[in-house]
Amino acid sequence: MSTGKKKLSLAFWIFLALIIGAGIGWALVYVPGGAAFATKFIKPIGTIFVNLLKFIVVPIVLFSMVCGMISMKDIKKVGSIGWKTLVYYIGTTIVALIIGLVLANIFKGGFPQLSTEGLGTWDKATSADFMTTLVDIFPSNIVAPFANASMLQIIVIALLIGAGIILTGEKGRATAELFESLNEVFMKVMMFIIKISPIGVFCMMTWVVSNQGPEILGDLAKVLGVAYLGYILHAVITYSITVKTMGGMSPFKFFKGMIPAMVFAFSSTSSVATLPINKECAVNLGASEEVSSFVLPLGATINMDGTAVYMAVNTIFLSCCYGMNLTIGQLVMVVVTATLASIGTLIYGIDRLFDMGRTTINIVGDAACAVIVSRLEAKKEAKKAAMVK
Repeated sequence: MSTGKKKLSLAFWIFLALIIGAGIGWALVYVPGGAAFATKFIKPIGTIFVNLLKFIVVPIVLFSMVCGMISMKDIKKVGSIGWKTLVYYIGTTIVALIIGLVLANIFKGGFPQLSTEGLGTWDKATSADFMTTLVDIFPSNIVAPFANASMLQIIVIALLIGAGIILTGEKGRATAELFESLNEVFMKVMMFIIKISPIGVFCMMTWVVSNQGPEILGDLAKVLGVAYLGYILHAVITYSITVKTMGGMSPFKFFKGMIPAMVFAFSSTSSVATLPINKECAVNLGASEEVSSFVLPLGATINMDGTAVYMAVNTIFLSCCYGMNLTIGQLVMVVVTATLASIGTLIYGIDRLFDMGRTTINIVGDAACAVIVSRLEAKKEAKKAAMVK
């Protein structure tokens, strides 16, 4: 019970830092030189916090996934959990994409007609073919993926090492213990970073709000509003239905249990940084330790439901800015391949506000998957046990 209270207390301080930072940032908008002061003296402290989060991403994902696989002790079980996880992530991402496209088309008449002067023309980008993308997922050496933080390659490395340890059996026990020890060490480092997160959140929010001001928020409020409506609908509809039907859990209980992780994800905008809190929430909701250790790090890297909504809404918005009418096929292609090169230019100013919502949706989806896969695996094991009897 004490651990739960501690986490909720941290969530409270993070949320308080978020509100105070936004308030001070808003006040600095009206102070001569306030935005410059925030950029020079406040943002660097927030950047240190962000850098620490980036530093911890790779080891946390690697060691968590390897330890999750080791705990299963069976390659077949890894495969069973793996395909269920991928099907869920892909399925919910497709639903998120559809929700985003539908909402954006409904509300596109209210999107602001911002000037695109100076942003260049929309040139058809050359997209990498499937086989090239597939080849790039597999690392050619052990060092480059860690130096470049190539997360898909890190996942491949984790899967290979985990499989190797399991198949080696008793002879691989020393390596397994090394990874388990490293996982514990880096989790402690992560928890230290999380404890100072209210300071980082306060500094980043102060800087973001002071530099954006009310003008850009007013211009793009409708776009932001549609994106958040998509986030909310996806959570309420998709996750509620899947958690209830496949996870056997009340949606109210699920979302209530996810509050600490949601608050932290919203303020930190980092799925990986939220991993320890998200795992604790998922386990408290009934997800197994071994499933959570595998599903959550994988989801933090590849599950992008919130990003799918975000890309759909901003694709429609940018097509309006350029006076383009895209067909459904073109819309899907643009969102999936991210070929609209000027996305970063137009929405960079408020991207963090979009990111808060999409990160929150992403981690909720990860936890929902952990709860669902845990229940499906438990039912499968119960069936096996019944057949043996």
